[in-house]
Amino acid sequence: MRKFKAESQKLLEMMINSVYTNKEIFLRELISNASDALDKRYWASLNREEISLGGQELALRIVPDKASRTLTVSDNGCGMDKEELEANLGTIAKSGSQDFKRANQSEDIDIIGQFGVGFYSAFMVADKVTVISRGLDADQAWKWESRGVEGYTVSPAEKEEIGTDVILQLREDTETDRYSDYLEEWRLTDIVKRYSDYVRYPIRMLRHKSRALPRPADAPADWQQEYEDYTEDEILNSMTPLWKKNPGEVTQEDYDRYYKERFRDFTAPARTVLSRAEGRVSYTALLFLPGKAPYDYYSSEFEKGLALYASGVLITEKCADLLPDYFSFVRGLVDSEDVSLNLSREMLQQDHQLKLIASALEKKIKSELLTMLRTEREKYESFFEAFGRQLKFGAYSDFGAHAELLKDLLLFRSARMQKMLTLEEYAAAMDATDGEKQKYIYYAAGDEASRLLALPATQQVLDKGFDVLLCAEDIDEFVLMTLGSFADKEFRNVNSGDLGLESEAEKQAAKEAEQENRQLLDAVKQALAGKVKRVALSNQLKDHPVSLSADGPISLEMEKVLSRFPKSQAGEMAKSDQVLNINSQHPVFAALKQAHGSGDEEKLKEYAAILYDQARLIEGLPLDDPAAFARRVAKLMV
Repeated sequence: MRKFKAESQKLLEMMINSVYTNKEIFLRELISNASDALDKRYWASLNREEISLGGQELALRIVPDKASRTLTVSDNGCGMDKEELEANLGTIAKSGSQDFKRANQSEDIDIIGQFGVGFYSAFMVADKVTVISRGLDADQAWKWESRGVEGYTVSPAEKEEIGTDVILQLREDTETDRYSDYLEEWRLTDIVKRYSDYVRYPIRMLRHKSRALPRPADAPADWQQEYEDYTEDEILNSMTPLWKKNPGEVTQEDYDRYYKERFRDFTAPARTVLSRAEGRVSYTALLFLPGKAPYDYYSSEFEKGLALYASGVLITEKCADLLPDYFSFVRGLVDSEDVSLNLSREMLQQDHQLKLIASALEKKIKSELLTMLRTEREKYESFFEAFGRQLKFGAYSDFGAHAELLKDLLLFRSARMQKMLTLEEYAAAMDATDGEKQKYIYYAAGDEASRLLALPATQQVLDKGFDVLLCAEDIDEFVLMTLGSFADKEFRNVNSGDLGLESEAEKQAAKEAEQENRQLLDAVKQALAGKVKRVALSNQLKDHPVSLSADGPISLEMEKVLSRFPKSQAGEMAKSDQVLNINSQHPVFAALKQAHGSGDEEKLKEYAAILYDQARLIEGLPLDDPAAFARRVAKLMV
């Protein structure tokens, strides 16, 4: 018995119990090692005249044997002689693949192995591991055998063909682990398809199948269908990834089929993006912009990320670092030979290459979204309906750090044109109607577009010939406030104070009217007992008797949104300074003046309360006391 040439027991125990989180990874590691060996033999056949494949297929084979409880992974790659067995398997963390690259002075050789520890993952599922191998230049085969930390033996063996057989004696099943599953054809097929589907060499396995026998010509009327069992030598992997094929060989139907199968979606993607890059970092990315949001997209259960492959071998299903949160809806994969992996190849190291890829993908995704916006408007609007909220959150989050990147992708409904507009389109329409006269980009914020359109303030702006953006999502106003302005025009809520719509003469007339009725307005404010900051007169409300606006940084809609949060989150900023605007041209104003002039303070209080509640209802705000409002209305009717 020979001892390992490292701090064997402690290190091997770490490999088995700590480095790998999923036991099924062992098969991926053995297949990757076998693929490396096949690469080396193929490279040797090209560079050494005395070595020829002679038409032989380079391949891997998986052989489960339930009777002996063994699983064998074989390849006809370069194999190993006695010295290589001892050097590569007797020293933990020694990589033969790295030695091969150095010996041939080439980093361009596409070999997966880096650390030389993957082989030892076999001990997670096996009590004993046997390796029988014959090297390229060897006449004698050798057997390496180990039961783990105790050490290993090397002895002569019989093997006619060049290559390697790795034979695992599987552990007995326990309450928590069914090692027998790794002898089941369906389980092995599933693991290969998941992790090693794009290994460039065929992975073969004999599959046991059943088929129906044809009905005999003289079969009786009560004949029942009969079946026969047979075996078929099946290739488990597809070998050539869809994203590595020549784009001219792949149709959109092929991409759609792959997307639906891979991501279990019944609808085709809104857009497919194939991106290849070479230079400081080389990669191929196959990205999909979904046509609809997954059922759990806006929930805590949703996980963002792209699948990451290293030379066709799956490293992780969802690498979150490749996508920013605001593009978390993107699905797909990245295949690169340049990313630095950790020891187990299950996770990425946070390196410069990864950041370069993520940055390039961010630019590519935005470019594709803009292209879809400009060339396939209907499709983009459907996409935005599903994922626009995420783009808005991205523009608002991180104190607006990404607002500049995302602002061109945002859509808002136009009150004037009754369709979705980008901010750029709003600005263009504004310029076309003499934008010099328009001081602000106007918007109305609430929870329903039809109600926002009916607001007195919205109608007031529309009457001036200016458009209003109807912001019916709770995030909308926060986004616009984060942006601050667009095309040198400040965003302005129609329910804020000064909308810049009145001429100087109109402002002066309004000021004089308020001075003339100051006692009445102060009496109404006093009657409302601190509910409003002030009471003002307006001659812009048309047939509306009253409206409510905000004076200060917190709008009425923002107050409504912030009120849903706990006080610890909303803080003291959850209240707006409200202004009650009374239509000086409406009959209710005359009724107020009459009540005030007659000294009927009780009636004035009732009128003031009704008008304030009416204004809140118009703005979609809850009433402080709905029952009291109902009593006051009923009192007026009798």
